[in-house]
Amino acid sequence: MDRIEVLDHGYVRLVDWMGSDLSVANAARVSFDKEAEWEQPPTEGDASGRLKQADQRLLRFLATHEHTSPFRHATLQFEVYAPMMVKNQWIKHWVSSAHLEEHSGWNESSRRYVTEEPIFYVPEWRSAPDNRKQGSGEALGDPQLAGDATAGTLMRQTIEAGVHNYARAMAAGLCAEQARCFLPAYALYVRWRWTVSLQAVIHFVELRDAAEAQWEIRQYAKAVRQLAEPHFPESFRAFGTEEQP
Repeated sequence: MDRIEVLDHGYVRLVDWMGSDLSVANAARVSFDKEAEWEQPPTEGDASGRLKQADQRLLRFLATHEHTSPFRHATLQFEVYAPMMVKNQWIKHWVSSAHLEEHSGWNESSRRYVTEEPIFYVPEWRSAPDNRKQGSGEALGDPQLAGDATAGTLMRQTIEAGVHNYARAMAAGLCAEQARCFLPAYALYVRWRWTVSLQAVIHFVELRDAAEAQWEIRQYAKAVRQLAEPHFPESFRAFGTEEQP
C-alpha cells in the first residue's frame, strides 16, 4: 500500500523512503564504533525486518530520553493532496516544532504556473465546540443558515461563482497568479511533496492525530502513519505513538 484516499478528493501517497529501524540503531551505535545486525532481515512478507531485542530496547531508550538525532538518519517522501486549510495547519506544525523545519523539504504545485481544474473540499458540517474556541463538535448534517439556504447549498454557490469568475479572468488575459484570487482559498485542494526525517514524521503524527487537532488534518495524520509505520514499526513503538480513534 503506497496511497490512501483522504476526505472527498484528497490523498496521501508514500513516494519514497530511505532507511529502516536498523538505520536508527546503527546511527546511535556508531558512537561506540559498533554496528547492529538484523535478527531477521527484511523479506517480501516482512519489509521492515526484525530488530534484535537489544536494539529494540535501544530505540526505546533513545525516544524516552529524547536522544532524537538517530531518528533523523531515515527519511520519507510523501505526496499530499489536501484543502488549503489543511496545508496551513501542516505548515504551522513543522515551522513551530523545535527546528524540525530544518530537516524538511516542501515543494508545492503553484497556480502561478499551472491552471489545472480547481477542486474543492465540501465538508460534512460540524458544530462549534462548547468547551474551547478551536476544534469542532457533533455532526450537523446540512444545517439551515440565515435566509433560505443550507450550508451545503451556499458552499456550492460560492465555489461555482469563484470558478466562473476565475475562468473569466483567465479568458480576459489576467495573469494566473492574480486570477487565482477569485477562487475560494480555504477549501481549494493543493498538491505538494514533503520530504522529512523519521523523527519529524513521528512528531507530526503525535501532534496532528490528537483529539484537539483539526478533524481534517487528523485524517491526513492517520494516513501518514499508516503509510510510514510498516517501514519503521520499532521506531513508532519506541515513541509510544498509538493510533487515535
